[in-house]
Amino acid sequence: MIEAKHVLWFQYMFSVYLSYSLKLHFRKIDIIGDVKDRDMPFLVISNHISWWDGFWILNMNNKTFKRKFYVMMLEEQLKQNMFLRKLGAFSINKKSKTLFDSLEYASKLLKNKSNMLLFFAQGSIQSQHKRQFVFEKGLDRILKEVDNNIQVLFVANLLDYYSFKKPALNQFLCSPEKTTGFSIQELEEHYNDFYKDSINKQIAAL
Repeated sequence: MIEAKHVLWFQYMFSVYLSYSLKLHFRKIDIIGDVKDRDMPFLVISNHISWWDGFWILNMNNKTFKRKFYVMMLEEQLKQNMFLRKLGAFSINKKSKTLFDSLEYASKLLKNKSNMLLFFAQGSIQSQHKRQFVFEKGLDRILKEVDNNIQVLFVANLLDYYSFKKPALNQFLCSPEKTTGFSIQELEEHYNDFYKDSINKQIAAL
């Protein structure tokens, strides 16, 4: 597997570039949901709808929670964009024995309260109009290795253009009260309920 290798000066320069790029491509980005930071490791579970997803969460983290950011990526994609290691990306290869190394690495990240781990539990890019997500089993293995309290953060990224040339992004947030003893079935059910509620709020805001 390929581990993350944070480089502070690069992260600073990239945050400036990212802020400019998001303003260039999006009319506005709103973070919706009052989530209190409980001083625990963050496990972020987000929908995966585009190439932008990881950057949206990174930007959100830079502006709000300010944790050391990590994200799991397919190894073939990370090899094509190795600079992402400097921002916290590490690899997983589902067809290799190193798969278990990646999952163990992710579990260890969730033992440090200064860390935020972004995990796309659905496993692949899917339409934002999808209403029912099925989480991949790798998340279950990660959760079983974590015996400390963690703060789970659900994120639903939803785009709309309306009558504008550039889209607006709403990032809906929700954090369950529970902090330990999670099961993948429980998180999958709660995330699906949260996502449907986020879509209803998106429609109502028009």
